Amino acid sequence: MVEVYGHRGSVLNRPSLIRFRAVAAAALGALALAGCLPNSMYSVNEKASQQLSSEMVQTIEKKGMTKESPILVRIFKEESELEVWKQTAEGKYDLLKTYPICRWSGDLGPKIKTGDRQAPEGFYMITPGLMNPNSAYYLSFNTGFPNAFDRSLNRTGSDLMVHGDCSSAGCYAMTDGQIGEIFALARESFTGGQRAFQVQAYPFRMTPKNMARHRNNPNMAFWRMLKEGNDHFEVTRQEPKVDVCARRYVFNAIPFDPIQPFSAQRQCPVFDQPVEVADAVKEKRDADNKEYADLVKRGTPTAPLNQFKDGGMNPVFASRFPERNPNGTTVAAAPGPREAEEGAALTEAAPTPTAMASVQNDQPGVFDKIGAWLKRNPDQPAQQSAPAPQVASNPTPAPQPAPRARTVAAHPKASPTPKPATRTAAVKPAPAEKPAPQQKEAQQPATLAGSTPILGASGFSAFR
Repeated sequence: MVEVYGHRGSVLNRPSLIRFRAVAAAALGALALAGCLPNSMYSVNEKASQQLSSEMVQTIEKKGMTKESPILVRIFKEESELEVWKQTAEGKYDLLKTYPICRWSGDLGPKIKTGDRQAPEGFYMITPGLMNPNSAYYLSFNTGFPNAFDRSLNRTGSDLMVHGDCSSAGCYAMTDGQIGEIFALARESFTGGQRAFQVQAYPFRMTPKNMARHRNNPNMAFWRMLKEGNDHFEVTRQEPKVDVCARRYVFNAIPFDPIQPFSAQRQCPVFDQPVEVADAVKEKRDADNKEYADLVKRGTPTAPLNQFKDGGMNPVFASRFPERNPNGTTVAAAPGPREAEEGAALTEAAPTPTAMASVQNDQPGVFDKIGAWLKRNPDQPAQQSAPAPQVASNPTPAPQPAPRARTVAAHPKASPTPKPATRTAAVKPAPAEKPAPQQKEAQQPATLAGSTPILGASGFSAFR
């Protein structure tokens, strides 16, 4: 193998160097075609290369994490909160920081079609190619909507982001300072070798009380399915493996026949789940169901349908951006002292970066870090699903039969190569969700302006 020494003495094999040069050339070419001068590229690099603050680095180290360890993002609409979780030295995820969301649009419930202004709910994987350092909203990353589950129900929409600027039309909007820090955390995790991070987007925190409050909502079947994924994460503190079959999500599923893959449109194959995971999820589900039944029996009031005129914002921003609060004084809850202090700090302008990259200095910039990531993964670029073609919204097809179950002994007979004890989930899964009745409304732009990636899935992409 011929080795070529690249920037600052790093060693790249020839295929990696060629690919990296092609990526960089494509980026520069696209910027030139867009009429961007070198100082414009410098500005983009400056934003995308912001270093984590010393306070954040200290928090990461205190929690037994590293800057480069994998991350996971959880979003809760009704509470208007975004959580960043990070993997610890023990291999499990721990909460790193909770960010108040400045603005989200639509109502509780999934996105159905282009123009409905709904922010997506579900499980999405964010590759480096979905990161956008050239966003019109400071910085952003694309959620990847529609995913396989969304496409199986003919849901349409595109360019649904988590971005800055505190304004939303189908997106989750943060302040510039917040998205700058989240972007940096994602960039460091990619540099450390994470190929994609998971986003779990929920209508609310999946507690028995909230399930009881929303029990009359037509989206409840869909939300019960999301809760199953939430439970898998909460009992294991591991990123759940997510698949789609029979137009529904399944979690931590191991097909009995490895050559029979999951298909969103087809009946689910026979599958197992690790025994310890299945038992822990069942225990949590049983306890939650009991509490839910007690709350309903005591007459817990139900939340009104369509309670949000057009999305919401975290209470810490309501007084600072009253003109952007579509619900007037209707907010999730009054902020506590810590939330108020954090919200006040995060509404300030984006912090001045402590290090930034340009063609004149030797500080590692975003393109240097992409090169380092490619060097660690020369032959396996991160995969990014091609966006599904836009199709007309059709009635939801009839749900497929529930996944078949098979009984597996907890202690199988010894074999030359023992397999971990697994068990197919015995509880019948919730039926595939039926979309809520759609209200007629004037078509409004649900996404950012049209986008054109300039880097492949193995690097950051920029949009017009």
